[in-house]
Amino acid sequence: MARRTVARLTLLVAGALAIACAPRDTSEVGPPNIILMLADDLGYGELGSYGQTLIRTPHLDRMATEGMRFTQFYSGSPVCAPSRATLLTGLHTGHTQVRDNYELGGWLDEEERGQMPLAAGTFTLAHMLKSAGYATAAIGKWGLGGPGSEGEPNLHGFDYFFGYLDQKQAHNFYPTHLWRNGEYVALRNPYFSPHQRHAGDPADPASYAGYSGTDYSLDVMADDALDWIRAHAGERFFLYLPFTIPHLALQVPDSALAEYDGAFDEQPYLGDRSYLPHPRPLSAYAAMITRMDAHIGRVIALLDSLDIDKNTLVLFSSDNGTTYTGGVDAAFFNSVAGLRGLKGSLYEGGIRVPLIARWPGRIAPGTVSAHIGAFWDFLPTFAELVGYPLTEDMATRAAGPAAAASPATPMAFDGVSFLPTLLDTGAQSQHEFLYWEYHSQWRGAQAVRMGRWKGVRLGGHENAAAPIQLFDLDADPREQHDIADAHPDIVARIRAAMATRTTSDIERWNFRQ
Repeated sequence: MARRTVARLTLLVAGALAIACAPRDTSEVGPPNIILMLADDLGYGELGSYGQTLIRTPHLDRMATEGMRFTQFYSGSPVCAPSRATLLTGLHTGHTQVRDNYELGGWLDEEERGQMPLAAGTFTLAHMLKSAGYATAAIGKWGLGGPGSEGEPNLHGFDYFFGYLDQKQAHNFYPTHLWRNGEYVALRNPYFSPHQRHAGDPADPASYAGYSGTDYSLDVMADDALDWIRAHAGERFFLYLPFTIPHLALQVPDSALAEYDGAFDEQPYLGDRSYLPHPRPLSAYAAMITRMDAHIGRVIALLDSLDIDKNTLVLFSSDNGTTYTGGVDAAFFNSVAGLRGLKGSLYEGGIRVPLIARWPGRIAPGTVSAHIGAFWDFLPTFAELVGYPLTEDMATRAAGPAAAASPATPMAFDGVSFLPTLLDTGAQSQHEFLYWEYHSQWRGAQAVRMGRWKGVRLGGHENAAAPIQLFDLDADPREQHDIADAHPDIVARIRAAMATRTTSDIERWNFRQ
């Protein structure tokens, strides 16, 4: 307990001293409110505006019509926690602290410990906006530090948090509890394991009733978000909404499921490929996404009713591609729009995600951008938007204590502001390259996007000479043809980009030298 208290005090003091930089306005009316919404395991092709024909997403499609839709935007990682870490720190997975899911504790409520926490003193996007005068909140799934840890969101720049601290708990949409500012909030739901198999009659819908409850967490968190917006409509605010849809388990209220009655010819999922069973898995998956879309529509409608929509930048994306397990049929829905790979893969289907941005009067409606960007671009984009000066010291602190203690050359943020693209205000800086690494599958994987070229290297944990596959995404967006032998110069450049990663303190997050 003493160490935890010291960690909290250290962060508060460090934050007060190190990020007290005076912001400057970038327009006559000042910077806008910012709402950043993040789906969980939503594939590139699961919105109508990205070609989906079976799942209804009218409100997100309207956002795209009224704003900008990006076609070559990437998540921070092919899995949950590291993707969120890149978003908050402005660093890719070769530099940020959390480079893979790192689970602590267990599945039971009494074993809840969360994931590897962000270290005390980490500079985050929320710290930046808070010091720039924004009220800050995160409502949804955190995944970067469990209850009582130094990674709690209130210690990393958020004035307010409500939702799941432990992403394992988020495998159940009817949990016994959520967390609000470090306090346990009980819900009206029974306890059951989020990975039970079906034990009744598969043909009897009533036999699945035990996998539900009264308080559907998405609804509870969405209501809380609306309340928070109302309470802060008179000030400048940043709201981070990392929704838990459509991550498994397949659970949705009956009223939402009814919207897809008769839509699909489907068979029950019995929970034999992990996660909870469901009598209508195709309908449940579609209904979950439509339910999230409806709540997004409520957010947009509230901004309009409060007359703050024209001073609010709203963005929507996803933390990685569609999952491959638990009753989800990615092929049926064409969930990644024909791209190669799913969640857990560094091929395009695992990391290319939707990005929609809406800001009435500032972002031209109905625009489509092929700008190449990634999650670590949000921090510098928001910094330019609010006129906040970023420094090498901030980037070093975003990388964590090990980087701060290193005698090496100070770090720079990996992100590039895409504000010129959003506002069509001039020349847009381009990335020299984008970089990802992932460690739980493929015996260690790395990927680099360099203009039209994409390099993927598998097996790096075991083999320092593991080959690089090379794809020309302009000619081969589905990554079907490895042309590495024909372009040794490009392969050498990609290998050099991969070598710019820093060594992780977690040994299993490193590659054979």
